[in-house]
Amino acid sequence: MRFDIITLFPEIFNFYFEQSILSRAQKNKIIKIGVHNLRDFAFDKHKTVDDKPFGGGRGMVLKIEPIYKAVRKLKAKKSNKTKVVLFTPRGKKFNQKMATDWAKLDQLILICGRYEGADERINKLVDEKVSIGDFVMMGGDLAGLIVVESVARLLKGVVGNSESLIGERITPEKGFVEYPQYTRPEVFETKGGQKWRTPKVLLSGNHQKIEKWRKGHSKVIE
Repeated sequence: MRFDIITLFPEIFNFYFEQSILSRAQKNKIIKIGVHNLRDFAFDKHKTVDDKPFGGGRGMVLKIEPIYKAVRKLKAKKSNKTKVVLFTPRGKKFNQKMATDWAKLDQLILICGRYEGADERINKLVDEKVSIGDFVMMGGDLAGLIVVESVARLLKGVVGNSESLIGERITPEKGFVEYPQYTRPEVFETKGGQKWRTPKVLLSGNHQKIEKWRKGHSKVIE
């Protein structure tokens, strides 16, 4: 699968994608990640990507021309399994179900918004507008990192131990079901003398009881 990210701050991504699991996944050619500076697609010599909004108003707005040029160049010509996503506070909230669906694609083009937003005509280029939560940030770059990691980890071979995904029971309507996890020590004693214990059922070795306990304590992560 290929991820193409359009941003004004490629350095943010370049450092992160050189670390740990995502770095290994690229070296193993399971995923490809392209980080593209929006200014490289600007038309003028000053590499201008923003301008004042018509009608007045606060801040600056990303121009349509460089975004159009970038998407047109990056979009795979031989695949219809490509999705163009714009990160914006006005988008629908990203969840695990979306990550699972997007992991079936061949290409994700992620546009990281900045300033007061983008020219509204960008809607003619994108397939989906997405937000990562009910809050406003200064740009969509961190959202891009989050989406790449959450989608990439679902691809076969990305996570070294594939068994770590088995417990994530995917639900068709929402996302995956997760239950509480414990590891050694069985009893942890705080400095104040409190003892935090592992539930006895998890130490019993009775897999039927353990499974029942996990189902009873599971939570759907949407």
